[in-house]
Amino acid sequence: MARRIKIFDTTLRDGEQSPGCSMNLKDKLDVAESLALLGVDIIEAGFAICSPGDFQSVQAISRQVRGVTVASLARATEKDIDAAWDAVRDAENPRIHIFLATSPIHMEYKLKKTPDQVFEIAKTMAAYARNKCGDIEFSLEDASRSDPAFMYRIIEAVINAGASTINIPDTVGYAEPEEFAGIIRGIKENVPNIDRAVISVHCHNDLGLAVANSLAAVRAGADQVECTINGLGERAGNTSLEEVVMNLHTRKDYFDVVTGIDTTKIYQTSKKVSKATGVRCQPNKAVVGENAFAHESGIHQHGVLANRATYEIMTPESIGLPHNKMVLGKHSGRHALEERLSYLGYQVSEDQLNRIFTDFKDLADKKKTVSDRDIEALVSGAHGGIPEYYKLDRFVINSGSSITSTAIVRLKVKDGSLVEKVAIGDGPIDASLNAVDKIIGGSEIKLEDFSLQIVDAVDTGADAQGETYMRITRDGRTWNGNGVSTDVVESGIKAYLSAINAMTYELEGAEKI
Repeated sequence: MARRIKIFDTTLRDGEQSPGCSMNLKDKLDVAESLALLGVDIIEAGFAICSPGDFQSVQAISRQVRGVTVASLARATEKDIDAAWDAVRDAENPRIHIFLATSPIHMEYKLKKTPDQVFEIAKTMAAYARNKCGDIEFSLEDASRSDPAFMYRIIEAVINAGASTINIPDTVGYAEPEEFAGIIRGIKENVPNIDRAVISVHCHNDLGLAVANSLAAVRAGADQVECTINGLGERAGNTSLEEVVMNLHTRKDYFDVVTGIDTTKIYQTSKKVSKATGVRCQPNKAVVGENAFAHESGIHQHGVLANRATYEIMTPESIGLPHNKMVLGKHSGRHALEERLSYLGYQVSEDQLNRIFTDFKDLADKKKTVSDRDIEALVSGAHGGIPEYYKLDRFVINSGSSITSTAIVRLKVKDGSLVEKVAIGDGPIDASLNAVDKIIGGSEIKLEDFSLQIVDAVDTGADAQGETYMRITRDGRTWNGNGVSTDVVESGIKAYLSAINAMTYELEGAEKI
């Protein structure tokens, strides 16, 4: 019988630490539910002690998401462990994940402690956590640069103290695959009580080897892989969940292991994380990139048409990539749209469905057909349940190469009234955002990132949709927004308002989870 590999997803913790990838509470709950449906074994929901917002999100996920283990990260201190336990204690299966650096450079310069002091802290804090929670994971930070004999000593001690999972991180992406596999083999051969714990690995991608190192560790006997959707994470990112899982799935003959992942939900989970973070995958990203199943070369096209296996070692359908060419139009009804949303993997509330259907009808009047990509863009514009404190009512643009761009924008504001302002700017979008700032008093808001993508999976031409992503900051905090429209200026205004609504929701706390 094939060995079962646990998938530990840290998108909501390590993934969110990637610059610009912050998510609000509703986004995190939505992503956590998707991860549970995907079939991950453990969700690392956050670092509870890090901030009140992190604690709140870990606690909310612990209380709401079922069918998975929910973990919180904690340093090896009583204060951190107490916060982690308070955040996850209501989970169906709670876990406290403790980490402590064990490499010489980290112990000397970061911890400023001797190896013997680190050993005592590890042993004491593992026991302290075990007295609170029955599921303890212990990480030896920077393990790939640690002395093997010292690691064996700590691992044996923390297992005796109650840790049931031992995580071996390649924290700075330093290891090479065979070298990292050797570390895992060394632990299995030299730690006498290792049979009482699961060996986990957590690899970073600084040298582009996170997936390779994780797979090498699996071959060497690791039973848990820690990863993120789309490979998000600090610096060059983490091990990519979709790449590890599809390697194990596609090359069953080589690895002879299984996971609990429903691979047909990979694509939609990837898209959901991209929209929640405002960070899209590069087109040539393995498995989930836009070009992952695209064939332009004539030789490749001929081969695929003759037999897909000539150039496709996995099928688009195996990751849940929409392949049905049936499209919807202005005569399609609510039920057809609802069925299509279900097929695409979206679970929406009644209110969200109403908004999406209204936007769908508006779009169908402008386009002959509405494609799957169009529908995905409409879902992303449903604001994830965040109230529309500010909503675009209308706008007028006057722009050209020899005149200063002017925008007149009218918004429906929080009290239900309509407010209109005029502004100028460097181009029609800049002028429009300046007009919005005048309405909301947004002088403290800074636009950090702006990107526009043309969304049109079926036709090419004037009726394509523009999907805009924006990131704004205020007082050092960040919010993402997106908007879609057949008019790129309108999509830009909607994206800006989406980010402003997310900011307003979080700052004012008008609704509570």
